[in-house]
Amino acid sequence: MSADTTTTDGPVPALRERAAACADRLRDADSVLLASHIDADGLTSAAVAATALRRAEIPFETVFAKQLDASEIERIAATDHGTVLFTDFGSGQLDLIAPYADAGAFTPVVVDHHQPAELPDGSDDPDHHLNPLLFGLDGASELSGAGASYALARALEPPGGDNRDLAGLAVVGATGDMQATDGGLSGANQRIVDEGVAAGVVEEATDLLVYGRQTRPLPKLLEYASDVRIPGITNDQAGAVEFLSGLDLELQDDGEWRRWVDLTMAERQTVASGLVKRAIASGVPAARIDDLVGTTYTLTDEEPGTELRDVSEFSTLLNATARYERADVGLAVCLGDRDDALDRARTLLRNHRRNLSEGIEWVTSEGTTVETNVQWFDAGTRIRETIVGIVAGMAVGTSEIRGDIPILAFAETSDDEVKVSARGTHTLVRKGLDLSAVMRDASRAVGGDGGGHDVAAGATIPSGTRSEFVAEADRIVGEQVSDG
Repeated sequence: MSADTTTTDGPVPALRERAAACADRLRDADSVLLASHIDADGLTSAAVAATALRRAEIPFETVFAKQLDASEIERIAATDHGTVLFTDFGSGQLDLIAPYADAGAFTPVVVDHHQPAELPDGSDDPDHHLNPLLFGLDGASELSGAGASYALARALEPPGGDNRDLAGLAVVGATGDMQATDGGLSGANQRIVDEGVAAGVVEEATDLLVYGRQTRPLPKLLEYASDVRIPGITNDQAGAVEFLSGLDLELQDDGEWRRWVDLTMAERQTVASGLVKRAIASGVPAARIDDLVGTTYTLTDEEPGTELRDVSEFSTLLNATARYERADVGLAVCLGDRDDALDRARTLLRNHRRNLSEGIEWVTSEGTTVETNVQWFDAGTRIRETIVGIVAGMAVGTSEIRGDIPILAFAETSDDEVKVSARGTHTLVRKGLDLSAVMRDASRAVGGDGGGHDVAAGATIPSGTRSEFVAEADRIVGEQVSDG
């Protein structure tokens, strides 16, 4: 992704050329409106782009939206900015953006990784559309929105400048977008990791794949952290404590449990070895045991023992801001505020974790309604529509919810509409599942709209159309998977 790389293989040079064209357009703008999505990938996308614009001395203003629909685009068009930079959305709304661009309301620069929409008849493909899917890269696994913004940032470097320090934020975005599959990042994401390592802002290592390495006490870490369920430890606080107490290690200081970051490498190896032995003894399949260990990413400029040091914890912190209408707080943290903004973000994080816990507890106790090819639940107002997709994805990892078919999650919004979030697995994707197409086609069939990625997508539909939507989604998934 570097502007000066000599690599000629694969699609990266063509993507780099498009990034340069987008950068040239931004340099020619009198001012830029930077519009971005609100999840962790959207916030990091905005932060990377904002930093690059500032360093290039391009005047800009930043706005966020949880959904880029017709009304939001109309509001954007009413601003005084002649150029609009869309990050982490825009590709799926090209058909809505095109009429404004054709009328000269603004010039769009779209930096995204979602499936592009089909343009209306008579509209040309935008000249400044930077999306990995246009260059043979998988936008769901090889390059995130923040990664696309990073490509733009490298192209925006002023003479003598170096934006490789922004690689850390791009890695946070990719991780928050669930792109660290099969034990780590791959494709163009790995190129960004390599640049971050070279710039001294990212550390890549092989370690236990558990969430909370920096901040959680060891029993809590093992109880909740791993995607691999180990009987007697996972979701079992007493079992986790018993396991740790039997390792012949001093894992407490003055009665307080240590954290993973506090352990020596030898101590970590002892704990990891014990986990593997317990998993084998409990009958966990070998393939799942392999998933206990993988590649981890640390931001070396951040203070050890904080949420910002580990990219997974950083991404969760960001999700806890914008999904509760405080995108400004998340952006400020990304841009370096380690005082007021970080304190507010941590308060929001505590609330976010509580809401997720309550949401997962409700879903697992109520269960899902299982159709032929999908399962679903309707949270109504019990779960915020901005986090219902996260809850759905986490619920699938529990023993109470099936993991062999996609899950649809419904939540009411404040606009007499219903938010739908869909989550699948990469195993289902390999069989033909494309939730982006499912959400788009099923929602449009009932008067809504949607899109996203093959493994995770969303839609908004009119109230009262849930049954018709489920039936259509179930039909489409059946055709996709059977065809696959």
